[in-house]
Amino acid sequence: MLEERRAKIAVTVFPLLVILAGVLGFLIPGSFTPLTPAVPYLLGTVMFCMGLTLTPPDFASVVRRPWAVGLGLLAHYVIMPGAGWLIAVVLHLDPALAAGVILVGCAPSGTASNVMAYLAKGDVALSVAVATVSTLVAPLVTPALMLLLAGSFLNVDAGSMVLDIVKTVLLPVIAGLLARLFLKRLVRIVLPALPWVSAVVISVIVAIVVAGSASKLASAAGVVFLAVVLHNAFGLGLGYLAGKIGGLDVKARRALAFEVGMQNSGLASSLATAHFSPLAALPAAVFSVWHNVSGAIVAALMARRTARSAPVLEESLSR
Repeated sequence: MLEERRAKIAVTVFPLLVILAGVLGFLIPGSFTPLTPAVPYLLGTVMFCMGLTLTPPDFASVVRRPWAVGLGLLAHYVIMPGAGWLIAVVLHLDPALAAGVILVGCAPSGTASNVMAYLAKGDVALSVAVATVSTLVAPLVTPALMLLLAGSFLNVDAGSMVLDIVKTVLLPVIAGLLARLFLKRLVRIVLPALPWVSAVVISVIVAIVVAGSASKLASAAGVVFLAVVLHNAFGLGLGYLAGKIGGLDVKARRALAFEVGMQNSGLASSLATAHFSPLAALPAAVFSVWHNVSGAIVAALMARRTARSAPVLEESLSR
């Protein structure tokens, strides 16, 4: 299928782009650090692209399945922030890194989660619904959780963070949604290019973030990578478990695994750079790479499991 082939290409190329961007940011930081003030605008571009992909049926699915969407939203904003705080405490992270890890956990779902749910033969409609709602409520939920969980590590200006998320996330998403409604013909033309635009822009954000903390990257890389791998694993595993406990079917559980385990690390990078320090943005940069790699692997394993069980199911039905 052409659509599935495109999705597989995207999840293969995107991590490679992000890795390349990170290497360039580390090797030639002077070329990217002057671009730091542009990070919020770059993130706004990504969120505008997300808004362009939304359609009325995406919101209708929220109304049709309030329990599943509500469960996904609750799991997302409980599991990942809590796991981030726990990892920061157990690993005795530097305050800036601790705030960065927690901030990744408090961010809304990442846009790539929808692609992973599709490749995993999961419930894509539920995935899109949870990602959309988690993004729309982020201006209120993310700052509140940061104040609660990261306030003991660094000073958190929740009010300023609310305004930043509204400007860089909520308004661009709404603008994209309105453009989709009123400029349908133009949007239909550019729609196939949007995933690649988002991938390139996120890669640039990663390069800028890595460049800002290049001098401290060597000493912090090991513990940051460990924290990110644990954080992502908690999200994927406990997200699936939350769906199972909530009585959802297998396809919905798969969707929740990615909606909980994959974060909007671009937003986390932007907020960390603006409100804390370049070092605090490092966990988000590493998460940008890792959650796409792990997500693609888990999605492939889930899809393979579906393919193996299909003949058994068909045989049982034919009896």
